[in-house]
Parts: sequence; structure tokens; C-alpha cells
Amino acid sequence: MRVVVAPDSFKGTADAADVARAIADGWHDVRPGGDIVTLPMADGGEGTLDALAATPGAVRHPVTVTGPDGRDVDASWLELPGTEGSVGVVELASTSGITLIGELVPLDAHTLGFGQAIAAALDAGVHSLLLAIGSSCSTDGGAGALTALGARLLDAAGAPVVLGGRGLAEVATVDLSGLRALPLGGARVLSDVTSPLTGPEGAAAVFGPQKGATPDQVALLDAGLSRWADAADAGDAARADRAAPGAGAAGGTGFGLALWGAALGSGAAAVADAVGLSDALHGADLVITGEGAYDGQSDAGKVVSEVRRRAAATGPPVALVAGRVDAATDAFASAVSLTDLAGSGDAAMAQTLRWAREAGAALAVAFTD
Repeated sequence: MRVVVAPDSFKGTADAADVARAIADGWHDVRPGGDIVTLPMADGGEGTLDALAATPGAVRHPVTVTGPDGRDVDASWLELPGTEGSVGVVELASTSGITLIGELVPLDAHTLGFGQAIAAALDAGVHSLLLAIGSSCSTDGGAGALTALGARLLDAAGAPVVLGGRGLAEVATVDLSGLRALPLGGARVLSDVTSPLTGPEGAAAVFGPQKGATPDQVALLDAGLSRWADAADAGDAARADRAAPGAGAAGGTGFGLALWGAALGSGAAAVADAVGLSDALHGADLVITGEGAYDGQSDAGKVVSEVRRRAAATGPPVALVAGRVDAATDAFASAVSLTDLAGSGDAAMAQTLRWAREAGAALAVAFTD
């Protein structure tokens, strides 16, 4: 059999490349010599850079940026080979993400470092950009990132506002005249979040509490995002729709990047394109995908739904491996829960790769000719 293994990372326990290898090793334990293709996947959140780093010809470029709380962060951006020129991949999680901050500072965390890494990729001459914006800790509307790219957010006295969501409340004018141009091939934003910028379903209201914001701070952040968007409109810079799905992603970074001219889209779909998933599925007898928790949100643009959608176009059955299963799996040819294999969720998380390998072996038995 020819088997394609294309999982997401198991958040907090194992990255996608390691999970894919473990599942493939388990399959080989039962059926040695088979044709196994591993394609680590991601949806734009933490782990996207690592997943795409497994692409043949990928090169990491180290860069030191200003982290979300002002401290230096050693990060990297990724260069991928492309048909028309190199593709730069920049990940917010590793430059301005929530794991980089010791104490949540919802009003002051910012995306300046993310923009600095984008600038480094532009300096290297990439033809296009993939911008993964999951796992943020800020609600600055992407203003920090645009500042690093040459935008100026000014208060009523003409002075630059402070970084972070707090500063947005003071924005009077937005000057984009010094904003760097998009690369020739454009920029594509990778996210699975469809929230608008503001309002009860917006960036501050939905995600602010997860970043440490109190109800009063959520109201302040939402008002700041509105002021930021109003100032951009007044400055004849209305290239972004604050109500567009995804504008509220990553604390409104989706809006900021759209203001720059980047296209908002599905992270899982963009990663699938980048790793050549559709081509790999041709001639496959089975596809194995997976994620840490399969639940009611998994079919809303996540990796497993994107893999299943593409497999439906070419015909192979799709099997699921998940750390735990909290929703019906009728859409899959088979499903294996690491929690069930290990006997408990704690045991599965403690040795994720061991049980992922057992899952691969179990599927090899289940699909034995």
C-alpha cells in the first residue's frame, strides 16, 4: 500500500513532523517495506514553521527580534523553494507569541517582532510570503508589525503612540507612506480564525480574556481597535475591511496585515499547498491525519478537515489518529484515540510518540489486505 501520513502537531506534546514519523514507524512495525509518505501539516498556529521546515530545500534563517514584552527573542524565518522564486514563511508564535512572555500583559503586548522578522525576509528578497499568525498574546491590531514595516501611528500631537493595545486608544492619524511594499508574489495570511476585528465576536471580546484581559480591559482594547481602524480609514488607507472574516485573528493582526495588502485565508489550505499535499494524494491507498484533540471545532478549517476534503477529490480513505476523540468520527474510515490506547489522557500526553507509533501499528493491522 501507498500511505500518506499528514497530521497536525499534538499541541503541547509533540510537533507534526515527530507525530508523522511515529505513525509511519508504527505502520512499518506491522507492514515493513511499504511506501509511506510523511507530510507534517499545520493551520497557521504554533508549529507551522516546524511543519514546513520538513519540506525538501527548506532553509531556516536566524533572526533576533523584539519580543511581545520588549525582551529580545532569538527566532527564525523559513525560506522555501518556489516555482517563481523563494517563499518566506514567518510565524507570529515564534516571534511575538504567547509562549514567549513570562507574565501576560494584555494592554502592552505587541507584534513588533513579528514585523521585524517579516522585514528580514523582505530584505533577503523573497518572492512571496506566508504569514502564520496563530498563538498571539497581544491585541494590537497588527500595529506593531506594521510599525516594523514602516507605518507610523501618531497621536493628536503628532508623536508616535506606544506599542500594544493601550497605544491604540491614542491613535489620531495613520501614515502608511513609508510602509514597505509587498513582495512581488504577494503575502498570504495563514489562520483558522474567522472573527471580525471588533464587536462582541471580535478580537478583544473573544480572545482578550485568554490573554489576561479583564472585562474593563476588553472594552478598552475593543475601543482601541475601532479607533485604529477609523484612523486608517480617515487616512485614505482603507484597504482592509474590519468586518471581514479573519480580521480579528491574532488580536487583530489579520486586519493589520490586510491593511498592508496581504490576503487573508485558511492556514491549513495554504500549508497543504506549500507541502504539495494534493499531488501526494494521487495514487495513495490510504491517508492518515491527526491532531491532539478531535472535537466539534475540528471540521472548521482545521488540518484534519482540509486533509479529508482533499482526499475526497482523489479517492483514498482517510484514517484519524487523535490524542483524544470528543466528536463523532463517522466521516473517517477508521479512528484511533491515543487516550484509549494508553488507558488515560495523562498517560497519552506523557508518551505521545510512543502511543502514536502504537496507533500507526493498529491502523496497519486494520487495513491489512
